[in-house]
Amino acid sequence: MSALPTGRRGLLLVLSSPSGAGKTTIARRLVDDDPSLTLSVSVTTRPQRPGEIDGRDYRFIDQPRFDEMVVADEFLEHARVFGHCYGTPRRPIEEALSAGRDIVGDLDWQGTRQLAEKVRRDLVAVFVLPPSLAALKERLRSRAQDSEAVVAGRMAKSTEEMSHWNEYDYVIVNDTVEASVAQARAIVTAERLRRTRRPGLAAFVATLRQG
Repeated sequence: MSALPTGRRGLLLVLSSPSGAGKTTIARRLVDDDPSLTLSVSVTTRPQRPGEIDGRDYRFIDQPRFDEMVVADEFLEHARVFGHCYGTPRRPIEEALSAGRDIVGDLDWQGTRQLAEKVRRDLVAVFVLPPSLAALKERLRSRAQDSEAVVAGRMAKSTEEMSHWNEYDYVIVNDTVEASVAQARAIVTAERLRRTRRPGLAAFVATLRQG
């Protein structure tokens, strides 16, 4: 019996959405449900929120250290969002992809656009939309982490963020978390089977044709 083809390069699944639409929840559920997925940990200068763990949710650093990393080209992407800096460290992502491990991250459209310029062949970009603006506002309020003024600012920015939906490979409308996670899982499965990600297929097909 011929061996099944192996040797697939990893993929980088990135989810984007307006703040509060659910990208982080979906990303974490995917990783919790699939041990072969690893969550990308971004670096940020924003303050640590209650319940967040340094190194799990983000790597929290100060602005001078962030600036040093930018100068040293240690980020695949970085941006300033709502007054704070965020970045995706280059080295852990490149090492994981080369080793055939799949990475999941949540980024805004600016970061995703930068990744598309640098690692497009590895990138699978998914945009998450809320079912309505009313639902988005309610989700932001229910987090109880931001003031009403901050919630209003995020709502005002959401329209501009959503205008970038057509830059993505896939779009999910996050009506329920369960349905959205199932759709994201289907995307991962399909992308793992993509012909261009499976270099071992050519040799496998050759053995089949030889009988």
